[in-house]
Amino acid sequence: MVSPVITGYYRYTDIFFEWHQALPEADRSPLRASLAQDAFVHPDHPLHKEGVEGAELFLGTLQSFETRLLFSSAQVEYLRYWLHAMGLTENLISLPYSDCLLTESSLRHVSPVTFKTKDDLKGALKQIEKNNKRLKGADPMLKTRREIFERIRTLWAEKVGVWCALDFEAWDRDHTMLTEFGWSFVRWIDGQPVEEQGHLIVKEYRHYTNTFVQNNREHFSFGDSELVNRATFKTRIQNLVADLQKDGPLFLIFHDNNQDIKYLKSPAVNADLPNLNFLLPDAKPDTGVFVLDTSDLFAALEGEGGHNRRSLERVCRHLQVPTSFLHNAGNDAHYTLLAMKEMASGDPLDMQREKRWPNRTGNTAYPTAPQTGAGVKVKFEPWEEDSDYSDMEGVGPVIDKTKPEQVAE
Repeated sequence: MVSPVITGYYRYTDIFFEWHQALPEADRSPLRASLAQDAFVHPDHPLHKEGVEGAELFLGTLQSFETRLLFSSAQVEYLRYWLHAMGLTENLISLPYSDCLLTESSLRHVSPVTFKTKDDLKGALKQIEKNNKRLKGADPMLKTRREIFERIRTLWAEKVGVWCALDFEAWDRDHTMLTEFGWSFVRWIDGQPVEEQGHLIVKEYRHYTNTFVQNNREHFSFGDSELVNRATFKTRIQNLVADLQKDGPLFLIFHDNNQDIKYLKSPAVNADLPNLNFLLPDAKPDTGVFVLDTSDLFAALEGEGGHNRRSLERVCRHLQVPTSFLHNAGNDAHYTLLAMKEMASGDPLDMQREKRWPNRTGNTAYPTAPQTGAGVKVKFEPWEEDSDYSDMEGVGPVIDKTKPEQVAE
C-alpha cells in the first residue's frame, strides 16, 4: 500500500540550524554550503525561482498568531535531490523529522516572501523574533486584522477576479438622499491590469449643498462626471455590480464599509448582492463577492487593535498617496483603491511596516502598556498626523508667559 505524500512547510531555523546535524558527517558540509545565506540569495542557487529577484521563502502564521519564516516541503525535497544529482552527496540525504513538518492544519496563513540580499534575510529573522515577542498578549482584534492583511496580500498576488472600490456621498442633512456614486476597479486580462473609474451625480439633488462636509461633487479628478436622474443612477449601479461578478470573484473595497453597504442595500440602489462575504477565503476563490476594508488594513499595518479607524485622508497621507478634492465619491473610490494596492502589493505586514516607518514601534513608545500589543503600534509624530501642524511648532523652547523674564527674551 502506497503511503500518501504529505506536503507542508518546515521552519527556516530547523532547516538552517538542525537538519545537517542529523546527517552523516560526509553529507553535512554540502548541505550547509547550499543553505548558506549568501549562496541562498544568489541567482545561481538551485532553489532560485525564475522571474524572482533574490530568494523566495514563505511567511507562515501559526495558530497562536506567531509568525515563522518557512521553507516549503517542495523546496526541501528538491534540494536533497539536487545535491545527490550533482554528486555532492553519495546517497539521497534523509528528510527532516516528520515532527518538524507544519501541515495546513498547523497554519492560519502562508504567503511567499522574497529576500534580495543576505542582510535582508538576516534582518527579517531578527524582526520576526522581535514582533512575536511584542505581539504576546495583543488584542484579538489586532491579530484578526493582521491575518486578513496577509490573506489580501496573497489574493492580490494571484491576479484573480475584479477588485473594485466603491463610494457614496449623501446629503449630510438627510442620508437617504444619495447625491453621488464613484467606482474604481482593476481586473486582469492575460496577466495585465486593466483599470476603470467613474463618477455619477444625481440630477435631482445636484443643488443640495452640505453643511458639515465638503462639497466637491464638481471636482472629479479622474475623468468626466455623469449627471443622471435617480432612476438611471439606480440602474447603472445595479448593472455595474452585476457585470463585475461575471469575471470570477469580486472583491468590493470600502473605507469603513458600514455606511456604504447600507447605501448599496437601500431602496435608492437595491444592488443584488445575496452572498456578500465578510470573511476572506483561505485559498483562491473561483466565484463569490468579498468585502475588504482599507481602514482595517491600515489598522493592521500601524498596529491598532482598538476601534479607532483612520480617515481616508489620514491613511493616504501615511501611505504617501497624494490626494485632492476628497469627499467627491469618484475621487474617494479611486484613492481607496490606491491605498489598498499600496498595502496589498507590498511586503508582508511586519516587514512593510518597518520599511515605511523604521524603528517607530516597540514598548519604548508605550511603556505603560507592554502587554497589550502596543509593541507593534507605530508612533507617528504630530506633523505626520496633522497636515496643518506648524513646521516650527515644538522646535523652540516652551515660553511660560507667567514669567516676565521669558517673555522679555
